[in-house]
Amino acid sequence: MNKKQGLGIFFLLASLVFPANANPGEIHGKIISVIDGNTIEFVGVENDTFKLVLNGIDCPELGQAFGDVAKTYLEKLVVGKEAVVVIEGKDRFGNKIGSVRLNKGRDPRLELLEQGLAWTSEKNPNPQFETIKEMAKSAGKGLWQQQNPEAPWIFRRQQTMLAPKSN
Repeated sequence: MNKKQGLGIFFLLASLVFPANANPGEIHGKIISVIDGNTIEFVGVENDTFKLVLNGIDCPELGQAFGDVAKTYLEKLVVGKEAVVVIEGKDRFGNKIGSVRLNKGRDPRLELLEQGLAWTSEKNPNPQFETIKEMAKSAGKGLWQQQNPEAPWIFRRQQTMLAPKSN
């Protein structure tokens, strides 16, 4: 067997062991609950359960206008559905951050943005997400019906400042 034939056999075997659609960073499983408009609880096929914050968007907090609407919309969209999660990192609290794909490749982040139920991330917003958000804003959808909607990161900072200080 020459070198070319050996490489051919290697790649053939590799394609059988690692099919093209299998991504080692993907976790297959089911969405079991929604914590808020951009946080889900997920259980993988190996029964590993975790919370996932959806990367690239930020929905109103539950104490804000449209916070409950965003949560309810996401629940109807994802709870009980099979999905694929890609973990992209962790936030400062240790929560996993990533993306979710439902069947047929649907991305719930895009749907929340289209309905006017989410902002794009405060830092380094995804240009595609920003375009969708601006379209919802122009159409006055969801939270964009409000005169001056307060971004969730501003709301959280204010809540932190109002919290009593511990000694």
